[in-house]
Amino acid sequence: MKFTNYSFLVLLTVIFFLNCKDKNASLVKEDKSHSQPNLLFIFPDQFRNAAIGVNNQDPVNTPNLDKLAGEGMIISNAISSYPLCSPYRGMLMTGLLPYHNNLLTNSNSQRYKYDNSWQKDDISFSDVLVENGYDAGYVGKLHLTSPPPIEGKDSVIWDAYTPKEFRHGFNFWYAYGTFDQHNNPHYWINDAKEDELTQINEWSAKHEADVIIDYLKNPSAETRSKDKPFALFWSVNPPHPPYHYVPEKYMKSYEDKSLDELLVRDNVDLETAAKDLAFHKGATRGRTNLAKDHVAEYFAMVTGVDEQIGRVLEALEEKGLDDNTIVVLTSDHGEMMGSHGLMSKNIWYEESINVPFIIRWPERLKAGQKSDLLISPTDIMPTILNMMGATKGIPSDLDGKDLSSLILEDKGDEPQSVMYYFIEEGQPASGHRGLRTKRYTYVITLDGKDQERDILFDNQEDPYQMNNIADSAPDIKEKLHQDLLEQLKLKKDPWLERYMELQKK
Repeated sequence: MKFTNYSFLVLLTVIFFLNCKDKNASLVKEDKSHSQPNLLFIFPDQFRNAAIGVNNQDPVNTPNLDKLAGEGMIISNAISSYPLCSPYRGMLMTGLLPYHNNLLTNSNSQRYKYDNSWQKDDISFSDVLVENGYDAGYVGKLHLTSPPPIEGKDSVIWDAYTPKEFRHGFNFWYAYGTFDQHNNPHYWINDAKEDELTQINEWSAKHEADVIIDYLKNPSAETRSKDKPFALFWSVNPPHPPYHYVPEKYMKSYEDKSLDELLVRDNVDLETAAKDLAFHKGATRGRTNLAKDHVAEYFAMVTGVDEQIGRVLEALEEKGLDDNTIVVLTSDHGEMMGSHGLMSKNIWYEESINVPFIIRWPERLKAGQKSDLLISPTDIMPTILNMMGATKGIPSDLDGKDLSSLILEDKGDEPQSVMYYFIEEGQPASGHRGLRTKRYTYVITLDGKDQERDILFDNQEDPYQMNNIADSAPDIKEKLHQDLLEQLKLKKDPWLERYMELQKK
């Protein structure tokens, strides 16, 4: 073949454009890798860590969460340090402990006089996200506002409207306060006034999944900006009671199984009235008949929530958003479901405080990782914000720690413990305090008569916490006791002063 000057010029031109194309392609890839990630933060209510199939504890079907776990990182020691709805949510949103953010217990009309609500001036998770260019959305249960009592009404009011100026920058709002009729939920949508409720005749988890799928697929002025990364929080109410509000199709896997096939934990006791815990005002004693009646429904709701989360994750993938979206799956607290003769939550046992924590981010996290990192509710805000690079405006006085380098790079100093709290309404120095380390659970309880009790479990040797070794392991108890006092001092807990005064008597 004879080369002419023209042919040579054409060849050089082709080579030049190919090189430019390759360089541009690499630049596009680099730009994408440094773009702000989206956030999808999902926290079903009352969902214990044992109730995820991949953990091989409860006999539940959760194929979508199992898949999510396989694609991301499982953190097995996520601890709800105050396992109750409002206190957890307050810690999640503010990075502050209950006596620093005013959410000492669950929000309702009885606590209105204590201003037991999300404080307008507390710079919160969503405030920081918005300051860093995010379009923030909230779907589902909020439970962060104590509504005023209504004169002449003697029943407690739980549901509450949240005015726009108290929403801490959330642009998309499809939420309610506390309303547990799962089959007939209602919502305040975006700019709706307090008397402009939207009533829905559908299981709440299914409806909210539809709302989120539309949010992901059809950004508009009413949902989210196409020009901004999004941060969406979804608090689906099931598997919180009432348990019987669950679609029949999810019951099929459980309704023919016996109690022995469903309640498989060694510490389940359906006969005791748990009288030795009468001093503790959390959890529910003497109602283990509820476990008999509702365990199948609880697991059915777990499976139903799993299906709806799967639909949302599928929509995320279809939209091409999955690679650069951080997905977090966790919960505000667990459920005792007959363990230790108890129901509900708000106690130091693992069924109550150990919650799921799965985090997936394909661009930065390898699939299939497992971690025993201790993480508390106050740590979540600074950790996720730093992972996202959304650091502008993070308050300097947070009680939580940034654990992002431990999650992303396995570098840094790990927390050695997570605090445990039980606090009574309007009394910051009341209740119990404790520590959960990787191996031990240690709690000092003070009842209404200031009687002290010590509780110590070796969770390695006694994973179902059936033997209190506080008296038989004095050296371990003393070490944890000193660690607890040190943490209480560091965190400026008013309970410590009360406790030290009692020691002088």
